[in-house]
Amino acid sequence: MIAVAVALVVFLVLGGVPGAVAGGAGAVAVLLVLRRREGPAQCRERDRITADLPFAADLMVACLRAGQPITGALDVTVQAVGGPLGDRLARVSGRLRLGAAPEHAWLALAADRALAPLARTISRAALSGAPVADVLTRAADDSRHAARAASSAAARRVGIQVVAPLGLCFLPAFVLLGIVPVVAGLAGEIVIP
Repeated sequence: MIAVAVALVVFLVLGGVPGAVAGGAGAVAVLLVLRRREGPAQCRERDRITADLPFAADLMVACLRAGQPITGALDVTVQAVGGPLGDRLARVSGRLRLGAAPEHAWLALAADRALAPLARTISRAALSGAPVADVLTRAADDSRHAARAASSAAARRVGIQVVAPLGLCFLPAFVLLGIVPVVAGLAGEIVIP
């Protein structure tokens, strides 16, 4: 509906063939932008994955250091964490149990924006033979740092969003009560000597 409204407005403003072409292009552009945006459910899911990721990584590290294999650590983490992160980790665990190469099983998570760093680091560890527990510890620390940075940015954004309406209310009042009388007084002295 938004794309049709944009096309109609552009057509009415420009008119004729150029308006029809520009309206069609505008509608296509609006559709592309709207399809790229995440819905509210996807945003909540990504936020929950981001919040659960450090705990899940720490739990997997504890299981691995206790002697569990990676599939056992994944199963324990899936049961403890649950939710969307648990579902994605359960898929990886299932692929590993079916005999998939670890780097391919973990790279299946690379399409998910919240889990892409974890997937890439564990894939590299599997390819290079590095200890997965050390890689997971670093991934958990990085995830915590990113979460702190995101919450700090959100707090700064809220401060600006709170001040903007006040500025929009007080600026016209300041102009009408402070600047207009001064300009009118100066104009009166200049025009009428």
